Amino acid sequence: MHKITTDWKGEMTYEVETAGGKFTLDATPDSTGKAKGMTPKYLMLVALAGCTSMDVTSLLEKMRAQVADFKVDVEGDLTEEHPKYYDKVKMIYRFKGEDLQKDKIEKAVKLSVDRYCGVYEMFRQFSEVEYEIVYS
Repeated sequence: MHKITTDWKGEMTYEVETAGGKFTLDATPDSTGKAKGMTPKYLMLVALAGCTSMDVTSLLEKMRAQVADFKVDVEGDLTEEHPKYYDKVKMIYRFKGEDLQKDKIEKAVKLSVDRYCGVYEMFRQFSEVEYEIVYS
């Protein structure tokens, strides 16, 4: 069982404790009206990027495929009506390096998307999720 605890610190600020450590959620608006810190919805996108990124790097290591740099960008569109949720999400996998083994990279991404990333699977339950791979 996974367990977290949120501890209210005032306004819209919470300290979150997980098995991996502590961090702060802060949806308190700044002078422009935007949240001062990480919000729960953004954390969902972070979880998605983190889950698939860890899958891909682990798989590439097992396949002995070298990359100089790897990033995942996630773009999410929220619905207009409450409760607002991400109805469309786009994942952009960015790889840099010389002599990239594109076949292994594409296999690793596909395995993450189709089999291993549980967060990706959760998103599929309520969102249209697509991805692309970019090489440079």
